[in-house]
Amino acid sequence: MYNKSKVNYALYLVTDRNILGDKDLCESIEQAIQGGVGLVQLREKNAKTKEFYSIALKVKEVTDKYSIPLIINDRLDIALAIDADGLHIGADDIPVKIARNLLGPDKILGVSTSNIDEAIEAQSQGADYLGVGAIFSTKTKKDAESVSLDELKLIKSSVQIPVVGIGGINELNAKEVMSTGVDGISVISAILGKKDVYSAAKDLYNIIS
Repeated sequence: MYNKSKVNYALYLVTDRNILGDKDLCESIEQAIQGGVGLVQLREKNAKTKEFYSIALKVKEVTDKYSIPLIINDRLDIALAIDADGLHIGADDIPVKIARNLLGPDKILGVSTSNIDEAIEAQSQGADYLGVGAIFSTKTKKDAESVSLDELKLIKSSVQIPVVGIGGINELNAKEVMSTGVDGISVISAILGKKDVYSAAKDLYNIIS
């Protein structure tokens, strides 16, 4: 069990096998962790349940090796089945309060939000952190509402739990996002879309450190 109080949200990797090319998922995650990633969210929008379960078990071996928390995107059943460190849900998923009750108090629960009202509500329902965005336009989530840097700053100041900026963040704008006072950035393409995953993660980590 990962200690929730020790989570490092600074560089938060979300997976997407579609942008890996010929790179191996588990190897890429390991290289990203070695480069400075402190939290991994396994996101499998198109995998059937058995496949998702199988992938999650393999990824958990990597994250456990480095004592990095593994968060499962959307799928509470998968998170419970593999004893993941947490779950990340959005507006269309299971209600936050229900997810918290089923996960128990010790697991990490992240919630996607795009305004202050949603952020305060998620916190009151038991969220441990918020993923706020999309800050910039992103190919991996075309339907995401946009959140300005000023709004991000306001959301961060309105809650007591960690806030991570998400959506289109890369080495060119990461510093700008961090200047709002958020606890970290969540990235996909900026690490997994690069040929050298380790270097991409290290460069980003150095930019925001």
